[in-house]
Amino acid sequence: MSNDSRTASPSAASAQVAEGAYRKVTLRLIPFLFICYLAAYLDRVNVGFAKLQMLTDLKFSETIYGLGAGIFFIGYFLFEVPSNILLARIGPRVWIARIMITWGVLSAAMAFVNSPTSYYIVRFLLGLAEAGFFPGIILYLTYWFPQERRGRIVALFMTAVAFSGIVGGPLSGWILQNFSGAQGVAGWQWLFIIEGIPSVVLGVLTLFFLDDSLAAAKWLDADEKRLLQQQLDADEAAKHTLSLGQVFGNLRVWLFSGIYFCFVMGLYGVGFWLPNIIKNAGVTNVLDIGLLSAVPYIVAAVAMVLLGRSSDRSGERHWHMIITSVLGAAGFLLSSAYGDNLPIALTGITVATSAVLAAISLSWSLPTAYLSGTAAAAGIAMVNSIGNLSGFVSPYLIGWIKDATQSLAGGLYLLAGSFLLGAILVLATKALPPVSVKR
Repeated sequence: MSNDSRTASPSAASAQVAEGAYRKVTLRLIPFLFICYLAAYLDRVNVGFAKLQMLTDLKFSETIYGLGAGIFFIGYFLFEVPSNILLARIGPRVWIARIMITWGVLSAAMAFVNSPTSYYIVRFLLGLAEAGFFPGIILYLTYWFPQERRGRIVALFMTAVAFSGIVGGPLSGWILQNFSGAQGVAGWQWLFIIEGIPSVVLGVLTLFFLDDSLAAAKWLDADEKRLLQQQLDADEAAKHTLSLGQVFGNLRVWLFSGIYFCFVMGLYGVGFWLPNIIKNAGVTNVLDIGLLSAVPYIVAAVAMVLLGRSSDRSGERHWHMIITSVLGAAGFLLSSAYGDNLPIALTGITVATSAVLAAISLSWSLPTAYLSGTAAAAGIAMVNSIGNLSGFVSPYLIGWIKDATQSLAGGLYLLAGSFLLGAILVLATKALPPVSVKR
């Protein structure tokens, strides 16, 4: 043992051990969970790139596309809360592996749709399969990190959404361009098959890599586990205890759900329509569309981490989200007003994408600070399931508006309005009286 270690005060030495342990936990969990979420999100939204060829081949309208893209979230909504409760009971390792393997298989099965009905069925089943993954990971992170560290940790995890755009856009464009017609299979079919395989592989790896809890982590020593558990216990003591039934009637939980709904409207507006926004600005080559679609996500990856750190350091959550929401609305309006001007439209959608991802990652600091125990599993799942219903509403309404007006402008106005409403709901949660903790 070094002289520095021997002479350090007990509290300073403990803090050093804890910091070292958190670095271990972060390096052990976040890169792997990041890759898993990247695969999940890519499988969820790659239909936006497949659309560039699929609609012509299958003779689908924009409304059919939007309905199928969104129907994923009906299945997702129905199974979200049960899935998260099962995760809490069965254990994250087995349940997350099950989710990933089934969604990988079903994502690849999208290659075989040949009618609106089969398209709707597979998208619905894909939603059922993936339900519980994201809220399950958010819950899982509360098993390892206290509230004061969660803003930056969730932001790091959620940069996978940004990287799915950075990697997925060029990859999807390359597959569409280079695999089209190979072995008599269309490019959009190859897209689903190739991008579905990693999810299955990662699902199998999850069984061997993840630990269900801090106590099960053999890669931490006894002192590290004890110090981390002390911080988690102190965190739990400050939370509000609700019964499972009370979760569904709690005003704050409904406000959290409404906030998330508004923000996720923007997420899937970007995810499903970004290729079209770039195409409408005058870019026709699918590989070029894929490369340009990476730009907003590159900027967003940086923005969400910086804002997460800023929020953790200051301890302030609400105004970070409110200001970010207003900027997001401005970005959507700019991309709509100058939709035929590529530099301006791309700037606007880059601002909007950055705001979308930053606001979503910040929004999880509210329910995870408020709920504990079984209520946390159910409440986090409820927020995510209700919020992700906007994944049905957003693509369907934008598709309908585009069919009716032959323009994406109205859909982008809708997304701007949704973000402004989200800012108002965040302000409403700030105005509520403090909560007394009940034990």
